[in-house]
Amino acid sequence: MILPAARIELIAAQDWYEQASPGLGRAFRNEVDREIGRILENPRRFPAILRDVRRARLRRFPYGLFFREREGSILLIACFHGSRDPLTWTARVTMPYAS
Repeated sequence: MILPAARIELIAAQDWYEQASPGLGRAFRNEVDREIGRILENPRRFPAILRDVRRARLRRFPYGLFFREREGSILLIACFHGSRDPLTWTARVTMPYAS
């Protein structure tokens, strides 16, 4: 499951990269999809950075995927650029639907 705010961030980043260089948006999305696959294979390989929230860093792009494990699946909380203020995504951790 992907929170609506995380979906918006993911699409915005993909669109930004595609505008910057045709094909780069697709490369970004492919890397996100690969990383989500790695998360699903073994979510605990990624460090917990705030309570039970874990972060998977993208290799080619300066983004992190912030997620929680949820009964055999994951909840993607944020797709977040490394230079943004972390208070933006950490506020989502306390939202009822992010639990």
